[in-house]
Amino acid sequence: MARLPQAFLDDLLDRLDIFEVIDRRVKLKKAGKNYSACCPFHDEKTPSFSVNPERQFYYCFGCGAGGNAIGFVMDYERLDFREAVEGLAQTVGLEVPKDDPRGGREPPKDQNKPLYEALERASKFYEHALRQHGERHKVVNYLKGRGLTGEIARDFRIGFAPAGWDNLMQANGKDEASQDLLMRSGMLVKNDKGRTYDRFRGRVMFPIQDQRGRVIAFGGRVLGDDKPKYLNSPETPVFQKSRELYGLWQARKHPRRIERIVVVEGYMDVIALAQHGIPYAVATLGTSTSETHLERLFRIVPEVVFCFDGDDAGRKAALRGLEATLPAMQDGRQAKFLFLPEGEDPDTLVRAKGKAYLENLFDHADPLETFLFEHLAEGLDLESMDGRARFSKLAVPHLHRLPEGVFKTLMYQALAEKTGIDVDSLKRLQPPPAPRPEPGEAPAPILDGPPPTDPEEPPPENVMPIEEPMVKSLSPSSLNPIHRLLGLLVLKPAMVGHVPDALLVTEGSRDAVLLSEVVAHIRKYPEVTTAALLGFWFGTPEGDFLNALAGRETVEEDADLEALCTALVEKLSRHPALDAARQQFETLKQKPYGELTGEEKQQLLALTQEIRALSGRA
Repeated sequence: MARLPQAFLDDLLDRLDIFEVIDRRVKLKKAGKNYSACCPFHDEKTPSFSVNPERQFYYCFGCGAGGNAIGFVMDYERLDFREAVEGLAQTVGLEVPKDDPRGGREPPKDQNKPLYEALERASKFYEHALRQHGERHKVVNYLKGRGLTGEIARDFRIGFAPAGWDNLMQANGKDEASQDLLMRSGMLVKNDKGRTYDRFRGRVMFPIQDQRGRVIAFGGRVLGDDKPKYLNSPETPVFQKSRELYGLWQARKHPRRIERIVVVEGYMDVIALAQHGIPYAVATLGTSTSETHLERLFRIVPEVVFCFDGDDAGRKAALRGLEATLPAMQDGRQAKFLFLPEGEDPDTLVRAKGKAYLENLFDHADPLETFLFEHLAEGLDLESMDGRARFSKLAVPHLHRLPEGVFKTLMYQALAEKTGIDVDSLKRLQPPPAPRPEPGEAPAPILDGPPPTDPEEPPPENVMPIEEPMVKSLSPSSLNPIHRLLGLLVLKPAMVGHVPDALLVTEGSRDAVLLSEVVAHIRKYPEVTTAALLGFWFGTPEGDFLNALAGRETVEEDADLEALCTALVEKLSRHPALDAARQQFETLKQKPYGELTGEEKQQLLALTQEIRALSGRA
């Protein structure tokens, strides 16, 4: 974790008062046991930003920002981790250690540190090859032909992977342990015959850096006509494509405060724009723009512009970006969509017409509502009743995904004006929300229709798809008992004693594994605080997830927390039987109903009742 001893970070957090840290930057007002303010990370008129001095933890119910004092200073002042730590340590008279201190509590081992170090060595190898290798002129000529200067190549740490099977391996992986690190970091490949070789060969290399500036992966572009034209690192323990963005590190480090970020399609677009005075472009890494991407961007700026080619591929990419943007559109945020003329991209356009021309295009790009409505209206006659009805049915599910607020209200009003249907009628087109369970209560299965009373009578189409409450990814849910339990443990680590070993696993869903890791960490350090616990997972998807879960738990009294924890543990202890019933149900449901035997139909009905009973009593 950030290459600083855990014992030092715990000491620092113990000496800090999160109220004082935040109140110096954002004026707080007393609100019960906590303090509140309008969130400094997104525009709002009603305070949704809450600071809990007892737990030394903050959370915004509007945008999801949350964490401890160190994380707040990083986001508020746009500092990297060490800069924030050094500044806070100075205020409490602590000296930041250069090396791990001896004695005291042994810090947890950073298992990913060797991977970061291996990737940093690889980046330096490629940078050195660009300066010294005998074939370097090929890359230099290519970069000059694209109009790049030596300075911008240095700023983005562009390098060169020479042709040859094992240049990197010979330089950095001669022994077995080093080769294993390069393999785990995605830099080596082993083929079916057991031969190991460099993943990147004969390519211009673009290091991908995380929010702390660490090299976590690479993208490589061929110099000739080989395929693929671009090659990215595979996902590794330190690199998840759906989370990272190329160029975001450089954009955040720019001395001038940025007010918007432009999402483009390629590395060269990002670099060319930065060279021509537009330092706020980023690119996705071989994947679509995700909700995680958008939340990260909107934490930094209030406006995101998608800039794509005007061809079919560009429009499909924009639509995927639109889908990811909808849940992130809190009030005060703006998303725009710009399609460039055929044959043009940001790289060629900024070189041909300059910064002012391109920024003018960004200024006048289509806002989200224009792009959404125009796309949905394609091929429909909005002058006809049928066309307006179909348009409404298409639009409402998208509007339903918007977070509650003024923007969502205005979108419904705009749709009402376009269709002539009143807002209340439009809202009735959306699916009804599921009933909210009491604390510790599981949701009832969602059925598309009543279960068949006569086993010989075929059920209606799409019969009984049962909602699976145990999500497979780190996506907070107020209905998921593991999520509730994780949030409670972060707020009150001492409740770990209520969690039995039977619930702990080493493999399975990410939620269940994370629960086991949190429990293990608290057991190892029984005095750990909420702030220190969040600090241990800081800067990871798990850290963001735990922040959100803790922020959603609003129970104040310890007795209530204890009772809820006990109820959740009891519910989770019943999950094996529920999961087994669901698995049997899904197996039977794969067969067409008409092909089921009478015994199988009876079993299907019995499983439906069993699932309802198990869910209802949990």
